[in-house]
Amino acid sequence: MERKEFLKQTGLILGSLPTLGSASLTAASKSEISTTYDPMSWSEIRDQFELRRSHIHMSTFLLSSHPKPVAEAIERHRNALDEDPAHYWEEHFMTAEPQQQAAAGEYLNANPDHIALTDSTTMGLGLVYGMLKLRPGQEIVTTTHGHFSTDLSLKHRAERTKAKIRKISLYDNPAEASVDEIVSRAKSAITEQTRVIAVTWVHSSTGVKLPIKEIAQVLQEMNRSREMADRILLCVDGVHGFGIENMRVDDLECDFFIAGTHKWLFGPRGTGIIWGRDEAWEALDPIIPNFGPSAGVWIGALPVDTPLITPGNFFTPGGFHSFEHRWALAEAFRFHLDIGKERVQERIHTLNTMTKEALAGMPHVQLHTPMSTELSSGLVCFDVDGYSPEQVVEEFHRHKITASTTPYRDSHARLAPSLINNEEEVERTVEVIAKM
Repeated sequence: MERKEFLKQTGLILGSLPTLGSASLTAASKSEISTTYDPMSWSEIRDQFELRRSHIHMSTFLLSSHPKPVAEAIERHRNALDEDPAHYWEEHFMTAEPQQQAAAGEYLNANPDHIALTDSTTMGLGLVYGMLKLRPGQEIVTTTHGHFSTDLSLKHRAERTKAKIRKISLYDNPAEASVDEIVSRAKSAITEQTRVIAVTWVHSSTGVKLPIKEIAQVLQEMNRSREMADRILLCVDGVHGFGIENMRVDDLECDFFIAGTHKWLFGPRGTGIIWGRDEAWEALDPIIPNFGPSAGVWIGALPVDTPLITPGNFFTPGGFHSFEHRWALAEAFRFHLDIGKERVQERIHTLNTMTKEALAGMPHVQLHTPMSTELSSGLVCFDVDGYSPEQVVEEFHRHKITASTTPYRDSHARLAPSLINNEEEVERTVEVIAKM
């Protein structure tokens, strides 16, 4: 098919969708989902996952098991793509991604036009940090608590732009961290050259949850006297609070929020989002083409002055993706909204608090995660006297409990009770530690 004709048929020029193939197989709405369950019942929510019952799963945050609504949507898209990939893609590629952005916008209470789709947190971090407009001598402030993906993404950008990177510690003892300590350290790190502060909402190394809104408000005050190109941007890796905290993204008051959706949100594996404030997107230079109107301009099918659509679409990388997964993402947002964001937050915090209180009462255990829910979320990090973190995890595995270690130089054992767990499983898990 000639490219110009292809664009006509797929709606880039005419703004309409083709009627190729048979019946539409787009992601099902709530009424079309074959699996029914009571979202008010924690046991029925657990039944939506194929996770084996022989084990207690305390590490589902690493890579989620797909709940049935998500798995069924993936299967529908996969079957349709296998049966007739060209027609199915042509029918849906112009509408499927906006549907996912709309679902993300509903969950975040945000404008879908400001949400880009990615394949992971790492891709989102690499895109945002790799696209930042930085001048030689400008400064990026990051922390000692971030992930490898943040550190390397910033390093690559600094090398290309001659910007500087400076690392700070926001707390010394994570278990005793406070809002005042964290905010004051962030504020004192700012200089006239600071253009970006790159932080992680919930630290997978310690379980500390940063007071993002309070940090943002300090930066806003500092930005009042700065020109637009010099304003401090607050960029947040939000993956380990996303799917737990009952949040509206505007409430965080950050500039960019980046997260994978295949962890706490139980989204399709290989999916993620970037949300950015309207004016914040202007601080980025695109590096990966989007398959939108800009493609039509390039081949001469659209006028050169054609609007380059929304920031979210413009910065969503083009190319061919695992469409059966990406186009099923909306089901994950619906799954959480059906349960209720407030109930999700309360349930996960309840199980985590139960875990922390039990560990705090053991003299041979050092708890690294704050007890306060204000400064913690879904992760519990700790050490057991006389055992390495790896040995702690091995002991859990011996009892058919899946746990993990923190992948950092200063490593700890880690548990992460989530929606698929219950009080009895928490009791059985902490009992193993009590006997060590």
